[in-house]
Amino acid sequence: MSEEKENIQFELTDALIAQVGKLIEEKNDRELRKLLNGFHYADIAEILDEVNLDQAIYVIKLLDSEKTSEVLMELDEDNREKVLKNLSAKEIAEEIEELDTDDAADIIAELSEERQREVIFHIEDEEHKAEITELLGYAEDTAGSLMAKELVKVYETWTVAGCLRRIRGQAKDVTRVHSIYVVDKQDRLIGRLSLKDLIVAKSDEKIADIYIKNVDYVKVDEDVEEVAKIMAKYDLEAIPVVNDEMTLLGRITIDDIVDVLKEEADKDYQLAAGITGDVEADDSIWELTKARLPWLLIGMFGGIGAASIISGFSDAMLKFPALLMFVPLIQATAGNVGVQSSAIVVQGLANDSLDGNLFNRLLKESLLGLVNGIAIAAIVLLISHFAFHTTYHESLTICVALIAVIIMAALIGTFMPIFLDKRGIDAAVATGPFITTSNDVFGILMYFVIAKIILGF
Repeated sequence: MSEEKENIQFELTDALIAQVGKLIEEKNDRELRKLLNGFHYADIAEILDEVNLDQAIYVIKLLDSEKTSEVLMELDEDNREKVLKNLSAKEIAEEIEELDTDDAADIIAELSEERQREVIFHIEDEEHKAEITELLGYAEDTAGSLMAKELVKVYETWTVAGCLRRIRGQAKDVTRVHSIYVVDKQDRLIGRLSLKDLIVAKSDEKIADIYIKNVDYVKVDEDVEEVAKIMAKYDLEAIPVVNDEMTLLGRITIDDIVDVLKEEADKDYQLAAGITGDVEADDSIWELTKARLPWLLIGMFGGIGAASIISGFSDAMLKFPALLMFVPLIQATAGNVGVQSSAIVVQGLANDSLDGNLFNRLLKESLLGLVNGIAIAAIVLLISHFAFHTTYHESLTICVALIAVIIMAALIGTFMPIFLDKRGIDAAVATGPFITTSNDVFGILMYFVIAKIILGF
């Protein structure tokens, strides 16, 4: 009976890191190569993220560029930056030679302008060099900056037999063949070719007779977030990139789009938490302070505003001290409801699933706030009366204020992301301290205004 080889998931352990460190210390290159060559490049990158810088550089210089070029792409950005600083321009160029143009351009873009020129100078493949230089010229966060030049294209005038011969030659430089694009004599994109149709067609048939004219594409200056939405909507593994004249320039693959979505999700998460700028836990105190302090200051001024409102009703609180006890409840509820409402709207804006006009959405949130407000107010009514021994009018004030504050917070949480999005501002800003602070202030103001109406102070 034959036994199937067990597929063991890679696991980074202290023992493995110690083993790698020991082999490096002993300069046992043969065993070190044998060990690491058995791992996927992403696993090697995970190992190098855990060892010290000198050890990481040792491994990068030891292994073949064919493997270490991919390892560099998987390294943590900060670690990659440190490794690249310790490699010569020629050594970086050797790594670049093994990468697809989009990945190569990404790495070079992380270098200073002077180092970029030095690295590009040492790239021996003139065509590869020209393509990388072209990609570096496109604006950041556009389809041009994200695309790869490697693709398979055929001309409509070719025969099936000639097409198959030429595809074999092109496919050598393409890591994964997602699509075959059809162009005219001027290299303008006119369609795509199904592999099935190509295989079953007769050898003497023209590509013009079998290609599919319907093809999705994006312009080279299209924003990468729009590219991501198009690829997600049509479930595409790759999409061609063209210029205004429809000339085929390159293609964007799904792995690049996944990176875009991850970066956007990370940015939105930080914005929602009240952190501006792209920062990480290992960044300097100064960088982290710059990212966090602005929103903390907004929260501070919001707190001062709320305190000013409360101080304006100090006489009322002396007469009705129970009101003060429920201020934290009003603030917390307003903030939580606002964040919930804004989070749903921001998510809808991000994936283009936000249907209906603004009025209908505000009406729906008002009704939802009313239902939630009544449910919470009913519980608070019982607790306030039996646990805190509030009077009937005080309990009524707290409950009516809760319902009103919840509806108000839901409306603000719904309106603000849409308002910001219409003005080209990232709506994720509205899910963080901005909403919480504004709802705190308005919630407190509404609380005491309602209290004044009901209690008559």
